[in-house]
Amino acid sequence: MEEMLWMSLLAGVAIPVGGILASVERIRPDWLESEVRHSIIAFASGALLSAVALVLIPDGTSKLSITESVIAFVAGGAFFYMLKRLLSRSTSSVSQLIAMLSDYIPEVIALGATVASGGPGLVIAVIIALQNLPEGFNAYRELKENGMCKKRILFWFSVAALFGPVFGGLGYWFLSGHDTVLGYLSVFAAAGILYLVIDDVAPDAKLENADAPALGAVLGFLLGMIGYLMER
Repeated sequence: MEEMLWMSLLAGVAIPVGGILASVERIRPDWLESEVRHSIIAFASGALLSAVALVLIPDGTSKLSITESVIAFVAGGAFFYMLKRLLSRSTSSVSQLIAMLSDYIPEVIALGATVASGGPGLVIAVIIALQNLPEGFNAYRELKENGMCKKRILFWFSVAALFGPVFGGLGYWFLSGHDTVLGYLSVFAAAGILYLVIDDVAPDAKLENADAPALGAVLGFLLGMIGYLMER
């Protein structure tokens, strides 16, 4: 239980850490700040794709039939599409927080259940943290541009970090041993993450006349791959 708590907290605390990093403004020339920001977005793309390709899809589909996997994947993609459409109509800061948490919560539930069943919880926790760090960075900038003050943003990011142990505990206590449910949850989340990367994150990583940020996607995926290979 203690192992699950600190792993899920590790995954969640990356959100406020990303926000703190984003709050350090104007420490470099504008052109470099812009390129660093795009590199972080690209890194997020790589980390998210590694979570999909190396953890969620392999683990989820191993618990489901082909038909069940397809159903879960289509449902996940459709759900996140509708959620994005719904949130895009709202100018509320709450909607942006919901968007950030929409992939984090099902992942941390799966993390708790994975730890309870003796699976590679640390690898999953690190990958979730790697994706939450740049997501926290980007979300902070967006919320700040929409007028929310620094203290309020970091407060809500800290609250979001505590969701890790809460939902991780849910997975630990209630979903351990329910392989089919975990399979659906993993594939569902994978489809949603893939949609978000293609629709939202990856396009923002492109910076005109700068090719370096694209390497961030490669490095993000590489880190996930290293964690996966270490557990083989």
